[in-house]
Amino acid sequence: MFKRINGLQHIGVAVSNMDASLRFYRKFFGLNIPFFDSVAEAPLMRYYCNGETITKRASMIMNLQGGCAIEVISPTSFQAKKAKFEWGVGDLGITITQVKCKDIRASHEFCKAHQAPGLSDIAMDPEGRPTFYMKDLDGNMWQFLQGTQWYTRNEHHSGGVVGCSTGVRDMEKAFKLYKEILGFDEVIYDVTGTFEDWNNLQEGQGKYRRVRLSQSAQPGGGFAKVTGKTYIELIQALDREPKFIFEDRIWGDLGFAHIGFDVKGMSELGKDLEENGYGFTCDSNDALSMGNTKVHCTYIHDDDRTLIEMIEVYKVPIIEKWGVFLNVEKRDPLKPLPDFMLKALRFSRIKD
Repeated sequence: MFKRINGLQHIGVAVSNMDASLRFYRKFFGLNIPFFDSVAEAPLMRYYCNGETITKRASMIMNLQGGCAIEVISPTSFQAKKAKFEWGVGDLGITITQVKCKDIRASHEFCKAHQAPGLSDIAMDPEGRPTFYMKDLDGNMWQFLQGTQWYTRNEHHSGGVVGCSTGVRDMEKAFKLYKEILGFDEVIYDVTGTFEDWNNLQEGQGKYRRVRLSQSAQPGGGFAKVTGKTYIELIQALDREPKFIFEDRIWGDLGFAHIGFDVKGMSELGKDLEENGYGFTCDSNDALSMGNTKVHCTYIHDDDRTLIEMIEVYKVPIIEKWGVFLNVEKRDPLKPLPDFMLKALRFSRIKD
C-alpha cells in the first residue's frame, strides 16, 4: 500500500484568548482563511492530558498567498497555564515557528508600526539571510524569513508558516526520526557556535548546534501548491541542560502544541513507526470529524517529547458556507488540487 509523508501541514498553538489570538494572527501573519472552527471534546488527547478528556475550541487557519496553516487551540474545560519558567531557544519542545514574508524590511516596519510584542532587530541567520523575531499575545516566538515561493499575491506583507524549531538533547539520535523516518533528509545547514540572530532572545547567547532540514522529495498532497517547501530546525544546547517547555503541563496549555504532517497511507506508516520505536500513542482509528472536515489523526512524540501529529485528510471544506466540500480520500496523493478549488478558498476569508 502507498504511504508517504507529504510535508508539514500545520503547527498547533494553544492560546489563552481564541478570538483575540485569531485577530492577531490575521493582522500580523495574514492567516485569514479558516478550514474549521469548532468546540468539541478531545478524547484522542487523553494520553497527553493525564488520562482526562478535555474540551477545547480549535480553528485551522491559513494564508492563501502560500505556506502552511496553524491550528489554534483554546481549552474550554480548564484554564490553560503558561510554563513555570522562562523557556528559551534550545529548550525541549517547539520554541519558534517560522513564517515567510515578501520583503523582510517591510515586514519589520509593519510589525514595528503595529507594536508587535517582543520585536527584535533584523539580524542574519545561519544562511546569511536577514531575519527577525516577535512574540504573540501569549509569548510564543515567531520568526520572519523572506520567502521565495508564492501561490497567490495580495496586499498582506506576510505569508504562512514554513517551518518550526524544536530542541533536542542528542542531534544524531534525533536524525533517526526526522531524517530517516519522517523524510526530512535534506540538510540546509548544520552549524555550531553562537548566533547573531539569537543575541536578544532568551538563552540565545549560548553555544548551540543548529540543523535545518527539508525534504528532498517534492511536496505532495492536495495543498502542495500552497504549502510549498517546508522545514524543521533542530537545536541542541551545548553548554547547558535544556528544559522541557511542557514539564508538569498538558496538551492545551499555552505554547506551541505539536507539529502536524500531511500523510497518505496511515496504517502502513504506523507499521514503520512502530518497528522503529515510535508507535502511535493516540489514534482516532477512523475518520475524525471537526466541523465538516474529516481526517484520520494519530500522534507520536520524538525522543525529547515534542508532539507530532499525522493527518490523513478525507474531506475538507472549500467554501463551507455554501456547502462546497471535497472528498480527497481516493485522489492521487501527489496530485495537487486544481487552482479553481484552491483559489475559491478566498471566498471564506475573514476580514477585520
